[in-house]
Amino acid sequence: MTKHIIGGEITYECLGGGDFRFQMNVYRDCAGSGASFDNPAVITIYRQSGNSYSFVRSFTVSLDRPPTAIPAIEMPCMQVPPGICVQGAQYTFEENLPQSNDTYHIIYQRCCRNNTITNINNPNSTGATYSVELTPLAQQLCNNSPTFNDFPPILICANQPIDFDHSATDPDGDELVYEFCSPVEGGGLAGSAEQPGDPAACDGVAPNPGCPPPFTPVSFVQPNFSFTRPMSGSPVVSINSSNGFISGVPEFLGQYVVGVCVKEFRNGQLLSVVRRDFQFNVTDCQPLVLPIIENTVLVNDTFFVTSCGDNTVFLENNSTQRSNIDSHFWEFDVRNNGVFETFSEWSPTVLFPDGIGNYNGKLFLNPGEPCGDTADVVVDIFPGLESDFTLDYDTCVAGPVTFTDLSSTDAESIVDWDWTFGEGGSSMDSNPIYEYRVPGNHLVSLTIEDNNGCKDTFQRIINYFPVPSLLVVDPSEVLGCAPQLVDINNLSFPIDSTYDILWQLGDGNTSTAVSPRHLYENPGTYNVSVDITSPIGCMTDAAWDGLIRIRPTPVADFTCEPPSVTSFDSEVRFTDQSIDAAFWDWTFGEKGFSFEQNPVYVFPDTGLQTVIQIVEHPEGCRDTMFKVIDVVPEYRYFLPNAFTPNSDGKNEIFLGKGFFENIGTFRMIILNRWGELIFESRDPNLGWNGRKYNTGEPSPGGVYVYQVRLSSTRGETMELKGFVTLLR
Repeated sequence: MTKHIIGGEITYECLGGGDFRFQMNVYRDCAGSGASFDNPAVITIYRQSGNSYSFVRSFTVSLDRPPTAIPAIEMPCMQVPPGICVQGAQYTFEENLPQSNDTYHIIYQRCCRNNTITNINNPNSTGATYSVELTPLAQQLCNNSPTFNDFPPILICANQPIDFDHSATDPDGDELVYEFCSPVEGGGLAGSAEQPGDPAACDGVAPNPGCPPPFTPVSFVQPNFSFTRPMSGSPVVSINSSNGFISGVPEFLGQYVVGVCVKEFRNGQLLSVVRRDFQFNVTDCQPLVLPIIENTVLVNDTFFVTSCGDNTVFLENNSTQRSNIDSHFWEFDVRNNGVFETFSEWSPTVLFPDGIGNYNGKLFLNPGEPCGDTADVVVDIFPGLESDFTLDYDTCVAGPVTFTDLSSTDAESIVDWDWTFGEGGSSMDSNPIYEYRVPGNHLVSLTIEDNNGCKDTFQRIINYFPVPSLLVVDPSEVLGCAPQLVDINNLSFPIDSTYDILWQLGDGNTSTAVSPRHLYENPGTYNVSVDITSPIGCMTDAAWDGLIRIRPTPVADFTCEPPSVTSFDSEVRFTDQSIDAAFWDWTFGEKGFSFEQNPVYVFPDTGLQTVIQIVEHPEGCRDTMFKVIDVVPEYRYFLPNAFTPNSDGKNEIFLGKGFFENIGTFRMIILNRWGELIFESRDPNLGWNGRKYNTGEPSPGGVYVYQVRLSSTRGETMELKGFVTLLR
């Protein structure tokens, strides 16, 4: 199967007596590994009456001749990608179609389209239908359909205008109207390597017979494309309804399916519609010669050069492709008197003696040759301007820096000031005031712009190393409990690690950090001071009396008696062993609490219970101690040695006694003297009533063996074995 069908159409010629000669052209992309054209091809005829379609016949047609290559439109001055190739195949056949009041549809269907198509969904599984209609009026008048004069261009250059004559010729001189219309589907992937099925079915690669109308339009990728807008463009690609000219400027590379319909009218009545389905290849073409002038503005193919205050202008020629440029020269009317001077340098420096003004010129590349080009150049020489400023600040004590603009211009005015201060700040004021937060050598830049758009920049470095005008720390006071780790955050600015800094922390320790961190181990009140010297020798200092106040901290501790208890006796006595405590806060597991110094507590639950003691010094500092008490879950289980299941209401059940709450797993079995199992229980509350499995015949009196295996909720196991006497 071919995956590279890119177009086709069917036209007809009336021979008289109901005989018609049909010509079908099919086109394919011959690049890559596409298969050959169908030889023979299957043609199918249907007859339409109202909305009903009846099969007439199906037959095969062989190629008229071997496929031929369709030449690309010559683009001698463009470099285009190699290897783009299109082949055309022609099929001619004659059929006798008796005149009828119904319409005949002559169709050919084939899958699939080129799988790289851009504007429709699932192109690799979308086939094509090429068809033509013989309307009753066309049969009656022995009409001849119009035929297209040319095949569309094989490739189109992106961002280059299309101007293609897609007109048709009508042998009968009928009126022709052109429009974009939707290509239609035909066939599918059934019977291919990609998908099993019948290749001759309607969804097969080569339907035989072809399937009847109505045909499904191809699915365009929405919202960017539709059959009336098959390609993007600026202006959008369109067709002239009167003459068939396709025009526009496609913007994006890709392959685009396009449908063109030509409608044939005679005396205002529609005779026929010929539909051509084809593919545009939009590619990236590079001009062999293209003028480019650096540092210019290109407007409507004219390069504008601006010079501010200098009537000597350097024109940097960066035209491409230089290997294709054999000759060149420049022309400029340097005095604006209509006399052009010639310059032969590749990138000339041109003097405009009269200074301020607008001067016209041209750049000629390969003049007189087929692949030549010309560029219009306009040189605008404007009055000069100069950026300048001064600054004023206290070099030793931090404060605002005042910037004063000293810029000048010979133009009407300066309209824009753009300041950058070297640490991220900026301003659009003419005379800004700026306060630095970071010391350093900051590059200050002022760019000015005048009413002509001319710009100039002046830069200078400010050596900014004052000491802060005010020393501020956070927090403003520290109240903590010994030992206390304190962070003194220095909020003063400008200051950084290049400054000499010495902190006196009040407990005999010092620090040279900008913002020190220190551990105060002992209670007390501490005064803090700092001395700062900037890199240029400016000095400042500050002291904070009583900044740090560290209070005494108690030491929590306690004993417990006993350290481990059981669920049968879970009372624990706690004895406070803390130091310097005045208040006590106890928590016992999840439920108990106390404010006594030496509490006694009975734990209601078993398991590991966390006991927390929080003690508080009279000045408010606290300490905490954690201990774990294990409340061991216990159980009791005892069995009698005899029972009397005689229905007197006394001692009727062989059942264990004791405390079962903490029993996890349990199994008791009863065996008779022959070792036969006669009872089993997994519930310590379920005993043996003297019958087999508690439901059978009464067991005879005598001695029976019991075995019990149980475990606690913590997994500790116990086994009991013995004899029980059944008395009746």
